Amino acid sequence: MNAKRLVLSVIVGLLLGGPMAQARIKLVALPERAATIIRLDNPNATLIEEERVLTLQQGLNKVDFSWKGVQIDEDSIRLEVLDHPDTVNLLSVSYPPGESALVWEISSGGNYAETVRISYLLGNIDRLITYKAVADKAETHVDLRSYVILRNFSGEDFDHARILLDYGEAFEQGIDHEETKQVLFLKAPTVPIRKVWTFDAAKLPWDAERLDNQNVGIPVSYRIVNDAASGLGQFAMWGGKARLFQDDGRSSTIFLGEDNAPLVPVGEKMELYIGDSRDIVVTQRKMRDVQINLRKNDSDRVVLYDTDEIITAKIENFKDSPATLTMIQHIEGQWDMEKCNLPYTKKNASTLEFEIELPARTDAGPAVQELTMHYHRRNVRN
Repeated sequence: MNAKRLVLSVIVGLLLGGPMAQARIKLVALPERAATIIRLDNPNATLIEEERVLTLQQGLNKVDFSWKGVQIDEDSIRLEVLDHPDTVNLLSVSYPPGESALVWEISSGGNYAETVRISYLLGNIDRLITYKAVADKAETHVDLRSYVILRNFSGEDFDHARILLDYGEAFEQGIDHEETKQVLFLKAPTVPIRKVWTFDAAKLPWDAERLDNQNVGIPVSYRIVNDAASGLGQFAMWGGKARLFQDDGRSSTIFLGEDNAPLVPVGEKMELYIGDSRDIVVTQRKMRDVQINLRKNDSDRVVLYDTDEIITAKIENFKDSPATLTMIQHIEGQWDMEKCNLPYTKKNASTLEFEIELPARTDAGPAVQELTMHYHRRNVRN
């Protein structure tokens, strides 16, 4: 067990007349922390707020705060008087040269046991967020749990502290220097999921026939919506590593995979990758790509033109159950759509997203949907 490294002492000076007692002459008092809060709201910095009760005497008091071996940002240290803010005043702060310490000069209007709050940014203490999701055998919902992993290499021990994230319930926990702890802080036992397939035209091959009919796997994910209907929706969910399991129907689970979940604001969706599926096949081809509206320079060279492009995609579902395919298409530059047979959402200037519902296959063969996009790119430079 490491000893506490933060040291706080109070030295009482003379109120009136005569030379002031020399600062930091001896240790007069060593107040323990009355309360400690570790704030993890900001992923890039950890704020410590600790309350201590100082025994102040009427007149001038010097408070010596030192942090040898502790990773404190000295510019961030603040002191706030809580009990008698009208009669107890912080007069100055000084930093002895060559030391990890500072001295506050405090004027007190009486003899007080004064509660003060000392706050500072502490380095090498942070947190990670992880998720564990166990899907039922029918893949209709997951038992979602989230854990915070506290890692403390700051040089300071915390016997007892209140841990605050920017969401979820605060919890009490102690953590010593060089210690790592994992704490469960979110439980949502019946979160609805939707199994979705995603075809990104920028990442996957378009035409399986040109790959010797190689069956290309389509990434499959569980989609979770961060809303009240899911038992969530009270706060944005932090990003972190997610491990996914499925009930095997025999009182045990199978491991499906792991993914890195992004930050998910309220109302948005989280998609957790569980593997590739070959039950859905996408065959995409460019049927037309010609230059139109040619503009030439004085040398009769084409410098600017528009395009006339048509893309078709055939989507086949070989599954015995319906499926939802998220298809992502990309059109770079300035463009306009002349005709498209399926609705889409424009995610940004160059990205289109289609949600394509596919019925189950029948005895006659796979269920088929077809997409046709006819568009023009404008003012393309040669």
